Amino acid sequence: MKIVSVVGARPQFVKCAPVSRDLRRRHDEVLVHTGQHYDHGMSAVFFAELAIPKPDYNLAVGSGSHGRQTGAMLAAIEDVLIKEEPDLVLVYGDTNSTLAGSLAAAKLHIPAAHVEAGLRSFDRTMPEEINRVVSDHVADLLFCPTGTAVANLRSEGVTAGVHLVGDVMLDALLYNRTIAEERSQILETLDLAAGGYCVATVHRQSNTDDRRALTRLVDAFAALAEPLVFPVHPRTVKFLREFNLYDRLASASHVRLIEPLGYLDMLQVLAHARLVLTDSGGVQKEAYMLEVPCITLRENTEWVETVEDGWNTLVGTDTAAIIAAASEFAPAGGQRAVFGDGNASRKIAEIISNLE
Repeated sequence: MKIVSVVGARPQFVKCAPVSRDLRRRHDEVLVHTGQHYDHGMSAVFFAELAIPKPDYNLAVGSGSHGRQTGAMLAAIEDVLIKEEPDLVLVYGDTNSTLAGSLAAAKLHIPAAHVEAGLRSFDRTMPEEINRVVSDHVADLLFCPTGTAVANLRSEGVTAGVHLVGDVMLDALLYNRTIAEERSQILETLDLAAGGYCVATVHRQSNTDDRRALTRLVDAFAALAEPLVFPVHPRTVKFLREFNLYDRLASASHVRLIEPLGYLDMLQVLAHARLVLTDSGGVQKEAYMLEVPCITLRENTEWVETVEDGWNTLVGTDTAAIIAAASEFAPAGGQRAVFGDGNASRKIAEIISNLE
């Protein structure tokens, strides 16, 4: 079977690594990189570290408004699909690359499969939520990471082609955890003591592009009483500088502003942190999987299991709430195997193989 896999953003590179490994044992995979994330720290380093095959196509779409970026991807992916004539198109997650790949397949009547289907924040102001819903409703195969995701689809009347397989990010984490311990020197480079620092990530449009929201986050980070490692997303750097916040944060002696990290270094930094503060869905999950408490800088989350189990708390961008949670929040319970058993990629490959 010929499968076209569409990726374009940092989290999708992590997700596709284990799936691609299993798919290529049985099928012909054509890898398409849309170029949504394109600089070395957000793209190339992930392909190198995770041993992802070199993309067969790099569409080099780059940045832009949601409409322009998605439209450019849709046209370019359509050209690839017409040329390659695949049996299946595989998309990941909730980015504009996901939406463009799903729509291109649907319009050409090519079956589509969505990895990480069924997630819902129930916040339609999030571009990612629109991408998820549309991709799920045009997909023929829906690979769900959790039982909650299956229930979400059922409530929308989507039951055909739905499979509970677990989370491929757990596959990637388990595969690379020991490798990160052996290879990464990031703790030594940053002079970090295990359990003696926090990690922050901020990249969502609602936080970066809003002066008030970003200012509140900077106020909170500057007021924390312990070392804070902050790998800064290019989008966040842009708005920190535009709003005259960058120098203020950089001048805080306990804050370490650094370039985005590769997967192995980021895994190591997360694994040994005392606490994570993030607006990223993927980082919320990874914190849970690594048994590190998480403060989510949003009002909602698609990963409700992490909150239900007491390992994640939602605080939004309220400065006082963030500061209080950083000193007071602690996990309230144990953990469940909500993200599967680490064999999601194998299950996906088997289900696809059974289509032949």
